[in-house]
Amino acid sequence: MRRDTPLRVAIIGAGLGGIAAAVKLRRHTSATVVIFEQSAGVGGTWFDNRYPGCEVDVHSHAYSFSFLKYDWPRTHATQPELLAYAQHVVEHFGLTPHVRLNTRVTDLVWEESTSTYTLSTEHGDSAEFDVVISALGLLSVPRYPEWPGLDTFAGPCFHTSRWEEHDLAGKAVAVVGTGSTSVQIVPAIASTAGKVYVYQREPGWIEPKNEREFGPRERWWYRNVPLAQRASRAWIFHKGNRRFKGYDTGSRRQRRMRDLCQRFIAGTIRDPKTRAAVTPDYPWGCKRPILSSTFYPSLNRVNVELVPHAVREVTPTAVVDATGAAREVDVLVLSTGFQPTRFLASIDVKGRDGRSIHDAWRERASAFMGITVPGFPNFFILYGPNTNGGVSVIAQLERQAEVVVGAVRRLSRVRRGNIDTSPAAARRFVEWVDRRLATNASAMESGCHNYYHDPAGHNVTQWPGGHLAYAVATRVIARFGLKTRSS
Repeated sequence: MRRDTPLRVAIIGAGLGGIAAAVKLRRHTSATVVIFEQSAGVGGTWFDNRYPGCEVDVHSHAYSFSFLKYDWPRTHATQPELLAYAQHVVEHFGLTPHVRLNTRVTDLVWEESTSTYTLSTEHGDSAEFDVVISALGLLSVPRYPEWPGLDTFAGPCFHTSRWEEHDLAGKAVAVVGTGSTSVQIVPAIASTAGKVYVYQREPGWIEPKNEREFGPRERWWYRNVPLAQRASRAWIFHKGNRRFKGYDTGSRRQRRMRDLCQRFIAGTIRDPKTRAAVTPDYPWGCKRPILSSTFYPSLNRVNVELVPHAVREVTPTAVVDATGAAREVDVLVLSTGFQPTRFLASIDVKGRDGRSIHDAWRERASAFMGITVPGFPNFFILYGPNTNGGVSVIAQLERQAEVVVGAVRRLSRVRRGNIDTSPAAARRFVEWVDRRLATNASAMESGCHNYYHDPAGHNVTQWPGGHLAYAVATRVIARFGLKTRSS
C-alpha cells in the first residue's frame, strides 16, 4: 500500500554531504527535506575553517559534485571559493527554504509503533521524521591537547578550526603540529609574523601540490566544451586509483611515492638538519599524505624555525618542548587535529529498544558500507566509519547519498515501513575492511601516529580501496544488506 503523504526526511548538517543528499533526494524522490545546521551558514568545514591559507588539497574538478558543472578559477580551490561553491549549489537547486541555520540537533529517538524518529534541537523544539540522515562530517570535533599549563598561557591561544583574527605583525607565533592545516598556515603567516616556531612531533610525507590558477583559455574550455570537465575529472580519478596502490608497502608505487617526497625535500630545503628532521622513517601512507608546495620553502626563511620535538608543557609566556627548551611566544596556534573516531559525538541517537548508538559502538564504531547500523532503522550516516579516502570525499558522499535515495524510494512503497541492516552483513563488511587494512600502510604496525585508529587500535576511519571499489560496493552490495519491512 502506498503512502498518502511524502516521506519526511531530516538531514543533520549543511556541509557538502548534507547538500548532496538534499539535491539527490529532491531530484529523485517525492520526499520533503529539512536540513538542520548548527552554524550560521552552509558549507560545513568550509564555513568553520577560516584560517590563513585555507584551501583544499584535491583538484577542483574532483572536489565538486558530478551533477553540476562549475567555473573553477584554480586547480585547488581556496576556502572562500569553496564556501561560495556551497552557497551556489544551495541556491541553484532551491535548497535555501529547506535549511534551518543556527539549529543544533541534540537527540533522535526511534518510535517503533509509528516507524518515525523524534528529532529534538537545542532550542527545545521537536518534530517527527520518517528518515534521518547524519551529515556531520569526519573532521568536526577539535582535538585539544592536555599539556600542563596550557590554561595559564597569557596570550591568544586557539585551535585552527576556531581561528581568531589577531595582528601578528612582529609577534612570535608558535604553531603546534605539521599536518595538512599547519602546512597551509605557516607559509601564510610567515611574511607577517616576527618569528614562527613550528613544533613537529613527527614528520609527515609531503608531496608538491602543484596548484595554480587556470588560464583564460582553460577556463573557456571547461565552461564551453561539452564533457571537458568530466574528462578532467575522469583522469583525476584514474590517477588517484593508481596512486592508491602505493598504500601497499611492498609495491613499486610505494617506492615511487617515497622517492617523489624525498626529491621534494632535497630540492627545496637548504639546511641539512632540517631536511633530516622532516624526513619520516615510516612508509608513505602511514599518515594521511600531505600536499603542499609552499611549506618546505617557508622553512628556509630566517624567521621560521622548525622545532622537531613534541610540546611538553606551556607557561604563561612560553612553550616548552620535550627536551626542556622554552621559547617565548606571543600567540599559540593549536594545529592539533580533530577527533575523527568519535562519530556522532554531538548527538544522541536511540534506536530499537531505546538503545543508544554510542552504546552500540562501545567496543568499536562501525556501519554497513559506513552508512547504516543494525538496530537503527531509517537512519543513515554520510562520511561514516571506514569511508574516508577514495580520491575525493565528495564522490564518496555522492555514492552514500545515492544509497539513501534508493532506500527512501523503497520506503515510499509501504505504508509504515522501515529499512534496517542485517547484522550478518554488517559483521562481514567490518571483517572484510579489517582484512584489507591489515596489510595497508596505515596499519598501526607501520610505526607512525595517525588519526585513523580508535583507542582500542581499530582503524575505524579509512576505506581500504579507491573510489571505483566503493562505487561498485554501494551500487551492488548495499542493497543486499538493507532489509525493508512493514510495521
